[in-house]
Amino acid sequence: MVASILRRVGAIGLIRFPDLSMRLHAPTKASTWGVGGVLIASMLVTLAHGRPGIAELLITLFVFVTAPVSASLMGQAALHLRLASKAPVPRDAVPERRAADR
Repeated sequence: MVASILRRVGAIGLIRFPDLSMRLHAPTKASTWGVGGVLIASMLVTLAHGRPGIAELLITLFVFVTAPVSASLMGQAALHLRLASKAPVPRDAVPERRAADR
């Protein structure tokens, strides 16, 4: 149930956002929390069977660290390639615009 909700949220975010820098957020969050939830559930099942879920804990930590880092690197690559963003920039965020408005 939760996994299907996370998949839908990620897919909707991927479809609705207009450019790469905005599209990175929804699928990254959905995949991180989805995989993390499955691994935590697996850890609880193995704990119920009398085995500590150390491997699952390490995998969960690895996923929680690497997914946001990889998304950040993709965003930095987009900035380096100077991909245009379709996000609206507030007028007061750019000092040159504020000076021109006065």
